[in-house]
Amino acid sequence: MSGVVVVYELDQPVTGGPPPGVGTGAEPAVRRVHAAPAAPGSTSVRGPRTMCGRDTFAMEAAGRQPSDRPGSSWYDPAYAALVCPDCDAAMDDV
Repeated sequence: MSGVVVVYELDQPVTGGPPPGVGTGAEPAVRRVHAAPAAPGSTSVRGPRTMCGRDTFAMEAAGRQPSDRPGSSWYDPAYAALVCPDCDAAMDDV
């Protein structure tokens, strides 16, 4: 599923400084999982907006990217309860 980047909306947005929890062993909590079109000319850099229209600036790219395998989910199953329903619906059309 090239052309789509999975991004995490975090409880504490990433703003360019050190990631939240650095030095404490804590990782920022994921609030919502979104899908975003890749930036023009790229397959791994997120574009400016998610499929549901949210700004991706303060979101973190997921380590896992959507699979091209039929029937596989575009998001990490561990985050299934946090998937944005609007992005999920848009991904059904991709």
